[in-house]
Amino acid sequence: QVQLVESGGGLVQPGGSLRLSCSASGFSLDSKTIGWFRQAPGKEREGVACISNTDGETYVPDSVKGRFTISRDNAKNRFYLQMDSLKPEDTAVYYCAADHSDWYQFFLLDTHEFDYWGQGTQVTVSS
Repeated sequence: QVQLVESGGGLVQPGGSLRLSCSASGFSLDSKTIGWFRQAPGKEREGVACISNTDGETYVPDSVKGRFTISRDNAKNRFYLQMDSLKPEDTAVYYCAADHSDWYQFFLLDTHEFDYWGQGTQVTVSS
């Protein structure tokens, strides 16, 4: 089966940390741009991080810069999102995705345009 599966979500206090993982099966993440999106109730989908395997270029938006870090382990066909200093506004369902597009185009794609898209994992930041 070809799929991406997220894990690592849960409930965390403000200021806390979580580490999300995305495991790929049925295909290789090599030579693909990979990244993370989030969707909160009543809000638009937001890209939070991406990284290219061609040159290691990464991008994170200002909303999470300095707090979220993306990394990949191609040997394990898996990538991660380390989230530190979490805020209540970070509460959302987090999705991982992979695509053949360049990293700078990644956040511009519609959901249906991605080569691969995960099922999501809930992250709740609350006191």
